Amino acid sequence: MSETHAHRRDALRSRLRERDLDALLVTDLLNIRYLTGFTGSNAALVVHAADENRTVFCTDGRYLTQAEEQVPDLERVIDRASDVTLAQRLGEEATVYRRVGFESQHVTVDNRDVLDDAAGKSELVRAPGVVEGLRLIKDESEIDALRMACSAADRALADLIEHGGLRPGRTELEVARELEARMLDNGAAGPSFETIVATGANSAVPHHRPTDAVLTSGDFVKMDFGALVDGYHSDMTRTVVLGKPADWQREIYELVRASQAAGRAAVKVDAEVRDVDSAARQVITDAGYGERFLHGLGHGVGLEIHEAPTLSQRGDGRIAERMAVTVEPGVYLAGQGGVRIEDTLVVRPGTPELLTLTTKELVEV
Repeated sequence: MSETHAHRRDALRSRLRERDLDALLVTDLLNIRYLTGFTGSNAALVVHAADENRTVFCTDGRYLTQAEEQVPDLERVIDRASDVTLAQRLGEEATVYRRVGFESQHVTVDNRDVLDDAAGKSELVRAPGVVEGLRLIKDESEIDALRMACSAADRALADLIEHGGLRPGRTELEVARELEARMLDNGAAGPSFETIVATGANSAVPHHRPTDAVLTSGDFVKMDFGALVDGYHSDMTRTVVLGKPADWQREIYELVRASQAAGRAAVKVDAEVRDVDSAARQVITDAGYGERFLHGLGHGVGLEIHEAPTLSQRGDGRIAERMAVTVEPGVYLAGQGGVRIEDTLVVRPGTPELLTLTTKELVEV
């Protein structure tokens, strides 16, 4: 992966030069992982805008061996106060590091003052979102990790259903715990986020947290969950019914399924994110349930479970090739029940690549 990380740093250097920055002080751990492969809990990184040989990585003694293994291609400094240590180094070479960007979206006001003092005559300049802008477009190694994470989640749900894990009498918490365990059994390092299992009227709460509520025959059961593989997150929602669906359940399920299909079809290179949301939302609005669609259509996924872009009416920007996004419309009838169907997709020329492959037909358990 060293070659991949070096390529990412090359791309970052181009962005720094466009901003007339001599370097970037990277302090967000996910961005450091993206640029170096390092997975420890304390690190900082300076990426020079023109010279890879001036890129310096710093962590503390706990990660000495790990840093040697994960960051073999960069100069390594060992010090507990990693960000301050590198800021001091900038100040010592202020003629080289005149204007240095820092990740202002991740640095507290107090720590900015500390870094300013340490950097001396090097000017620290706000540079939010520079690395995140690169992370918007996934390379094929990232897509491979996302594909494996989605596969682990698909297999976990299939195993849960096959072995009777969804049945009347179980609680939401029991189902959530089993689903997470089955993701681990299928190769996940852990869940992407706290698993949502919502039965009956609870399924009308978009982000319900599992409780001791008991699954009952005739209920909708909504499950929103994901697997973590190599630091990358999958995200999927499926809604099933315990037994035979009532007419109202089949109606809103098929409505959400049609909306989700329209949203997936709208995920095209250069499409406005708002237009993607509108394509799915209009299906639900035309059916008279517009006010029951309570959230945006989707979001980016990657090293974080919620990344840019945001697919919503308030979103901004366009879809680009190799973005990884979710499409997750829902209809929620308070006190009665709700449906959400969600997939993770990768934007490709023409039709997007679907990573979550579990059926979207209404499953009767």
